[in-house]
Amino acid sequence: MATAWDRRLRDTLLKRGLLGTLEDANEHLTKADSTKRSLSEHLIASGILKEEEIVGSICIESGLTPILLDHVKFEKDLVNLLPQPMAESYNVLVLSKIGDFLTLVVSDPYNLVALDDLKKFTGSEIIQVVTTDFSIKKNIIRAYRAEEQKMEEFYRELEGDDATNRLETIEEAEEEEFDISQVTDEESPVVKLVNLIVVNALKRGASDIHIEPFEKYVRLRYRVDGACAEVEPAPPKKMQNAVLSRIKVMSELDIAEKRKPQDGKFRIKYEGREIDFRVSILPVVHGEKAVLRILDSSSLTLNLDSLGFEPKALTDFRNACNSAYGMVLVTGPTGSGKSTTLYSAIREVMNIEDNIVTVEDPVEYQLEGVNQVPVNPKRGLTFAGALRSILRQDPDTVMIGEIRDQETAEIAVKAALTGHLVFSTLHTNDAPSSITRLIDMGIDSFMVGSSVLLICAQRLGRKVCKHCREKIVVPPEKLRSLGCFQVDLDQFGVDNVFRPNPSGCARCTKGYKGRFALLETLPMTEAVRRIVVSGGSAMDIKQAALNEGMITLRRVGMLNVLKGIASIENITANTLGDEEKANV
Repeated sequence: MATAWDRRLRDTLLKRGLLGTLEDANEHLTKADSTKRSLSEHLIASGILKEEEIVGSICIESGLTPILLDHVKFEKDLVNLLPQPMAESYNVLVLSKIGDFLTLVVSDPYNLVALDDLKKFTGSEIIQVVTTDFSIKKNIIRAYRAEEQKMEEFYRELEGDDATNRLETIEEAEEEEFDISQVTDEESPVVKLVNLIVVNALKRGASDIHIEPFEKYVRLRYRVDGACAEVEPAPPKKMQNAVLSRIKVMSELDIAEKRKPQDGKFRIKYEGREIDFRVSILPVVHGEKAVLRILDSSSLTLNLDSLGFEPKALTDFRNACNSAYGMVLVTGPTGSGKSTTLYSAIREVMNIEDNIVTVEDPVEYQLEGVNQVPVNPKRGLTFAGALRSILRQDPDTVMIGEIRDQETAEIAVKAALTGHLVFSTLHTNDAPSSITRLIDMGIDSFMVGSSVLLICAQRLGRKVCKHCREKIVVPPEKLRSLGCFQVDLDQFGVDNVFRPNPSGCARCTKGYKGRFALLETLPMTEAVRRIVVSGGSAMDIKQAALNEGMITLRRVGMLNVLKGIASIENITANTLGDEEKANV
């Protein structure tokens, strides 16, 4: 069915004498409708009118300035002032912005509802210029998908005869020799392609890039806000070896070694900031899988107040950081934000009077004013060996990347007992089990009770997108069964519970946007210390901590559900249920 704009355009062109009689004009409208085209697209495709004639007629009728978009160069920052779905919905494009005035290319200058919505969304006064509707639709793809189009052009270039021959030579010769010029020449399409994969990941705010080979294709995925999402278009299968070799060259790895895992790193400069990449190459059935961890120090928030901790957890953590000596442990799985929390703690206690030293494997982010030691087991520099040397250099604060063995644990505990503030991490599921883990490593329970100030368990939750989230009604009984206490329901109510919109919006990924930290804190109070020294189990320690007011990971997560920050699905998937239901 013809749109209101098509009918208005018909009347405008009739008035200008460009469509013959009313019957002729209606026939064109019917043909456009039958071919599922707009009237302007049908008229131009059929050779009845030129685009300039249609645009000129609209401008004479509306009094607005005309524009043809085919040779317009769109600026990424300006175009992205409107999300692509909104631009497609209203069929508009941002052309320029000066002060509070935003110039939009429109096809229907009489759509006052759209104009009002765009004005509210952008907070700007709108200046309209006019072109045809199908021209805007065509150029929306060009404006918003410029990088993807570049990638597709690279693929087409590589699929040409010369490129194909180069790739075949690489594949055939990979066991004996390799033409390294194909992966080091900056003008090589392979080099450009890898650069484009990296740049697109940075633009999307990804934390990891996964390049995964399968039998007939290669899958490219970015991890954004903790979840992997497949990216299209992925590199063609025949580019697999060239892409991996380029990554190895960048990471200074052995391009001839294809049967053993390799680890490396490289640094790039992007938009005025330096970004580090940690690279892991792993042989799999159909080639080698590459994972690139993105370490962007410019996006690192080293402020405890901005990490999203609950007030009690933040108070416990700050009190421990401000102690003269003792040990603070942060536990959790890989990728749970432990390093960020420890770096924030170091930033919290930094001052010119103290000697602060860290030992890490590897050094993820460089902190100005902190002496950071990278572990190198191949050269004999282990956590324990580095820690011994550090303690001879009169440190005030020591950060140990991870306590992995008894020797490191013993040195860390002794350091905490001899006047040093020690920060470190452990891999355990919750805070109470960290104490039994240290004892199982061979540390005397009295030493653990005397040295430890605070144990934290951390996870990262995903925030529901505030723009497209959907409110849901959850009975109080259900919320209590999931870990809420009655006092939580009394404080926050049950009217602010949301779930993610599976379809998402222009600002998010499947209903989620951003992450926040869940922190469970267990201070070493006198009651907890007595149980530790007497050899109590993790459950005994947990019960004592709950009686002292500890808020578990599950409860922290559910508090964020009640505040409208997180979803029930994400919290239950990332935290264990609490056995203790007293005071529910």
